[in-house]
Amino acid sequence: MTTAAVSFVGIDVAKAKLDVAFSDRTEVLTIANEASALEGLRRELSERPPELIVLEASGGYETLAASILAEAGLSVAVVNARCVRDFAKATGRLAKTDRLDAKVLAQFAEAVKPAVRPLPDDQLAELTALVNRRRQLLEMITAEKQRLDKARVRRIQKDVAAVIGFLLKRLKAADTDLCLWIEQSPVWRAREALLKSVPGVGDITARALIARLPELGTLDAKQVAALVGIAPLNRDSGTWRGTRHIAGGRADVRCALYMASISAIRCNAIIKTFYQRLRQAGKPAKVAIVACMRKLLTILNAMVKSNTPWHDNQIALPESRIL
Repeated sequence: MTTAAVSFVGIDVAKAKLDVAFSDRTEVLTIANEASALEGLRRELSERPPELIVLEASGGYETLAASILAEAGLSVAVVNARCVRDFAKATGRLAKTDRLDAKVLAQFAEAVKPAVRPLPDDQLAELTALVNRRRQLLEMITAEKQRLDKARVRRIQKDVAAVIGFLLKRLKAADTDLCLWIEQSPVWRAREALLKSVPGVGDITARALIARLPELGTLDAKQVAALVGIAPLNRDSGTWRGTRHIAGGRADVRCALYMASISAIRCNAIIKTFYQRLRQAGKPAKVAIVACMRKLLTILNAMVKSNTPWHDNQIALPESRIL
C-alpha cells in the first residue's frame, strides 16, 4: 500500500467489504470488512493521518472499522446516510455504486467536515446493545399482538400467544440484564439517579439517554435538540412561510423522550404548566408535546452539565428556558 499523504477519507460500508476512497487519489481501495484487513488500513492511515475519516451509519456494520481506526487515534466521524445522499444530489452525483458512494463520502468529509465524536467504550457499547435488544423485543411483541388480533384460526392464535409469552419472558430478562449492567458502574448509577430525579423520567428513558445520547451535558441546548431530532426546521421560501417540522436525529431517543414528556405533562409541575400555556395560546397538541420534549431535554442537558438533581424551581437552572 502507498503511504502518500491523505487529507480526507470516505469509507462505504457493507456487511462483507469496505470501499475506501481518498480525496487525493482516483482509485478506490476495496478490502474485507474484517479485523485483519482493517489492521492493514489502520497502519497505512496511521503513517500519514488524514484530517478526517467519514463512514455512513450502516446498521452496525460500520462499528468494527470505526472502532479500529478511532482506537488508533485517527479522526473518525460516523454520519447519517441521508445527509450524504442529500449532499450527493445537491452536487449532481445521482449515480450510486459502492465505489461512487465512497468517493462521495470523501468529498462530503472535505466539504462539510462533520464533527468527530468519540466512540463509546466497551461497557457503553454493551449497554447500548442491551438497550437496543430491549427495543427490538418490544417491537416483536407489538407485531405479534397485532397478528393475534387478526388471527381467526384457533391453532394460529395459540401459536402466536405462545410466541408472545416467550418474548415477554425475554423482555423481563432484558430488563434484569439492564439493571445489573447499570448497577455495576458507579458513574452510570449516579447518572441514572440524576436523570430519574425529574418527574416523568423513568428507568427506560434514563437508560436510553445514557446509552444512546452520551453527548448529553456536553452540548448546548440547540445542539442536543438537533442531535435528537426535535429542533424545528424552517420551511420558508420567498414570501411563503411553511409549517415548522422536526426531522432526522435519533429516533429511539426521541421515542423515549416522547413517553417521558407525556408522563411529565401529568406529574411534572413545570412541564404541565408549560404544556397548558402552549395549548391556551392555540398550539396544536402535537406541537405542544414536541415543545415539551425539547424543554425536558434542555432541562436534562443542563442538569447533567451542572451535575444538579431536579428541584421544583428547576426553571432557574441554566439553559432550561427554550421559549
